[in-house]
Formats: sequence, structure tokens, C-alpha cells
Amino acid sequence: MEIVRSQRKSSPSNAGVVTSLPLYRSAPPLEVRLEDFELFATDRLRVLKGISDGLSRGKKPDEMERLVSDLWKANMRHPLTSEVVNKDIISHFVLRLVYCRTEDLRKWFLSMETSLFRYRFRFENPEAQRALMSEFDLPYRVVNNAEFEIMKEKLGQVARSIVQPLPTADAIFYKVPFEEVPELVAGRKVFLNKGHAYVAMNQVVSLVATQFRSQLSKALILTNRKWTSTIREQEKDRLAPIVEALCTSYLGPDYSQPREFAEISLKDIDQIVKSSFPLCMRHLFEKLREDHHLKHGGRMQLGLFLKGVGLKLGGCTCILESRVLEKENISLSPLYLYRHTHHSILSLVGAERFDKEYSYSIRHNYGREGKRTDYTPYSCQKIISSTPGVGDHHGCPYRHFSEENLRAALGKMGVNSRATEDVMDKVRNRHYQLACTLTFEALHESSCDAGINHPNQYFTDSQKMLQLKNKSPA
Repeated sequence: MEIVRSQRKSSPSNAGVVTSLPLYRSAPPLEVRLEDFELFATDRLRVLKGISDGLSRGKKPDEMERLVSDLWKANMRHPLTSEVVNKDIISHFVLRLVYCRTEDLRKWFLSMETSLFRYRFRFENPEAQRALMSEFDLPYRVVNNAEFEIMKEKLGQVARSIVQPLPTADAIFYKVPFEEVPELVAGRKVFLNKGHAYVAMNQVVSLVATQFRSQLSKALILTNRKWTSTIREQEKDRLAPIVEALCTSYLGPDYSQPREFAEISLKDIDQIVKSSFPLCMRHLFEKLREDHHLKHGGRMQLGLFLKGVGLKLGGCTCILESRVLEKENISLSPLYLYRHTHHSILSLVGAERFDKEYSYSIRHNYGREGKRTDYTPYSCQKIISSTPGVGDHHGCPYRHFSEENLRAALGKMGVNSRATEDVMDKVRNRHYQLACTLTFEALHESSCDAGINHPNQYFTDSQKMLQLKNKSPA
């Protein structure tokens, strides 16, 4: 792969200054392997989603700096040192293509990339920061010594109020229109005089990030036009499927096969539903019990989850058999259903009819029919992005339930009123996975720092905690 060289024009004062932070002004003229196209984008997406989760959880600035540093080191490495810059630039432009396609996608990507840029700018040394500032050709002048002496006392008062070192004679301040640093003004972090803000060198990230955000926002609009007019059609068989899937891709562990709790007993299923099923799966299971039927979307979402938690094909089929028998007003005890065979039960309603209407989809989930694909349980992202219709019960309750129904469901699960308000606050801000995480933490009285990203992760983590509690002395 060709190495990307810096396209910057260094000013004489910044000659020789090395910075690792690109400005992504133009796509690199590279040929990228299809595997790298997807892999690089996925790695960067882990970083952006980690930032999103950290901000949603209200982490403090110093905590966020450590988080971003750790995320970048863990995900944006490359075996070849010379390719690290390439990976950075390529991954950004791939995700720009992925997230240019709708307003909501653009908004999220713009916010996360700007946040990433802010932290990476802070990691640069002062010389590199000044070099980056010159790249934007910002029309701001450095406050001269005479003006600094006049303003020194006022600048010192501001520094003390925000617990910053007092400015010295060699301190660098920029004089800028106050409306260009609204966050600094709102936080009372700058001295204002005659419509200008005096911005210290350690605060210039606000100036640069504003320019970066503006530049990226315009670029996303242009990328969307190119995608819509030409790229999507030209790459419909090669890149388009990857691009359209990346924004909803699941980046965590594979739950296609059961893990620690590989044998889930059918006779214990009702208790396990109450103790360890996330709300989305608990709701589906209860609706199956009430209505004795689920539409295709619900059967897929619940069936693949049950497969992932360790319920064998026969057990999954038996659950559905019992609901069908209830629907047909054939009353049999759970013990009878558990002990008797599949064929003897189905003789009561007709094996052919059951197979046609229900059993085929279960065997299909387990890779026994159709393409014989070993289907993977749905991730939170896939469930959240689904669009259930009238009469459907699949999807994410935190996104698709009304506030009244969600409150009722949380109360039924045993979530206390204070935790419920915290959950509802996250739902209003569309942090659905964090809302589920808070539900998990409230029910298990324990933190879940990794967050909930998959229903089967919720189940596995819940079972682990319950086992530890049962083993611990009273």
C-alpha cells in the first residue's frame, strides 16, 4: 500500500514540526484492499462508539482523556509503523462515506469525530498545536506584550477562577471575536473585553475544533451528494453492502454459540426469564405466553437469543409447542410437556400444520433448513434499528415503547423509581443501550462498565453475577 505523505504546507515558523493529527481535507490517492477497507473502518468505529458511551455516561474530562488515549492505542495500531497514518486517514474517509447518508448519521459522526479531534489535539505538544492552528489559517492575532500587561490582572482573575496557572510574561493569548468560542464564554473560562475573548494557548482547542467541525460538516454534505449521484450505483455489488452495514454493525464478542452457560434447562426457563433476560427478550417471551404466537420478526429475535443462551433445538421447539397447544385450548401441565416427546404432543394439533407454521423457522435459525446458515443472535444495534409494525413485539423497548409502557415494564421488572428516572433520561436523549445498562445495574446492584451491547451479553453477565452471589457467604 502506498504511504500517505503529509499534504500540509508548513510555514517557516513551523518548519520541521511533526504532528500525527491529520485534518482530512482530501481523500488519499490510494488503492485499498477490501479487507482493509472494512477492518480499518471497524477499528475506528470502536473508538468513536467508545467515546460516545463515555460521554453518555458523563465521564469527567480527565477520565475521557484517558479513555480516548486507551481506545486509540488499542484499536488504531498497525503491524507496520509506516502504515499507522494510512490507517487513520483511510478509516476516517470510509466512515465519512458510511455516515454521510442521513442527517442523523451525519450528526452522530460529526459530533464523535470532533470530540476525537479535540482530545487528539490536546495530546499534541505546543509546537505541533501551533502548526495545526496555522493549517487552518485562522485570522486571529497573538496578544502583544503591551496589551498583555494591560490585561494581565484580569487574565489572572479568570485563571484563578478556573484553577489554572497564572499567566506569565511568555504566555500566549489569542484575541478572537467572543461568538467564536461560545463554550468558553458559557463556562466563564475567558476574559471578555469589547466583544473579544482572550483565549489562552491551552484553550485554543475550542477554536481549532470549531473550524474542524465546520470543515467536516461541509464535507459530509458533499460526500452525500457524490454517494447518492454516482458512488452507490457504481459500487452496488462491492462497496455499497459494506458501507450500508457498517453503521449498524456489532463490534463485540460472537454469541452464535453458547458460552459459559451452555445447558439451559427447559424446566427452569420461567425463572431464568425473570432473573436474566433483558427487557426486549422478556417482553417477547411474555407476549408468546399471552398470545401463543409471534410474528416472524419476534420469532427470529427471540429464537436466536434462546439459541445463543444455550437452549437446544428440541427445547426451543417444545416452548413453542406448549404455546400452540394453549392457543388450541389443549391444557397440559408443564411437567407433561417436559416429559413427553415432540411427536406425541403434536398429534393433538397436527404435526404437518405445526411444522408449516412454526417449526420450520426454528430449525432454520439453528441451521437445519434453507441455506443451513448458523445464524447469529441479534445485537442491540440491530434490534434498535429494526422497525416493528402493528402487531409486532420485536425491537428495542427503550426505543419503541411509549413512555407509559416503558415505565410499566420497568416497574414490573423491579426497577426502583429513582433508577427508572435515570433510565427515562437516557431514553429521552436516545441513549438506548445505556438505558438498558442502567436497568441491568439497578436490578443486579452492580456496575457494568463495559455497557450492554448485546442481549446475550446481558444474559451471560447476569448469570455470572447471580452465581457469585449464590456462592458468597450470607
